[in-house]
Amino acid sequence: MRLRSSGLLLVLALCSGVAFAQTPPAADQTPAPSATPATPAAPPAAAQPTPQAQSTPSPAPAEPQTPAAPQAPATGQPNPAAPAAPASPAPAQQAGRTTLFPNPSDPTGVEEGVLVSKPTVMLSGTSTWDEAFTNLKNAFAKIEGEMKKAGIAPAGRPLTIFVDTDDNGFKYEAMVPIAQVPEGKTELTPEIKFGKTPEGKSFRFVHKDAYDEIDGTYETITAYLDLKEIVAKDAFIEEYVSDFTDSQDTDFEVNIYVQPKP
Repeated sequence: MRLRSSGLLLVLALCSGVAFAQTPPAADQTPAPSATPATPAAPPAAAQPTPQAQSTPSPAPAEPQTPAAPQAPATGQPNPAAPAAPASPAPAQQAGRTTLFPNPSDPTGVEEGVLVSKPTVMLSGTSTWDEAFTNLKNAFAKIEGEMKKAGIAPAGRPLTIFVDTDDNGFKYEAMVPIAQVPEGKTELTPEIKFGKTPEGKSFRFVHKDAYDEIDGTYETITAYLDLKEIVAKDAFIEEYVSDFTDSQDTDFEVNIYVQPKP
């Protein structure tokens, strides 16, 4: 995690002024045997054509046989006559928990937009870089546990504001957006307060890899800011699109927001 701390410090240093069909078979229609069976053909020696058969001779009918019943379609085979109901697409995000950029035009690249402030439940703390994943995971578990007790539903993905960083660790504000703050309340518990998420112009970068590999993404951010001559605010924002499971999960997705100075 030392690389990540160095990456953050480098970016923060730049903040001081350095740029940076087929129809299915019908139901069984086996004809019922006739009430008066057909007259069998006479023996060959006595065979005589009937008056009706003299104009259009035809061979004597064979003895009727019951036709085989149509074979039922295989179990599980779709019925082409009835259109199948379309499968519901899997939601990209958990219902009611949109990201700060809810509809990015480029889900994987750099995106520029405006953050709209949302009410939030917040817990402040400190952590070393080596324990970042575990401490943040525990912070969000504590926040959502207290929210559940109070009957408050989350209305966005959890996020962290890195308030201050150095080589040893960082100070943070862990937040979970909500629809509204209960009337007359300023805190959920003495430790967990109500607040607001950041607002204003921002650049969003995407990290999709193990959380322990996020240093490389911060190095890319630093290079981008330098190339575009963007002077950023001191605090960075991480928004966790994926749930906290394992710091080695290579599908772990994080939105990183960088806000330029006015």
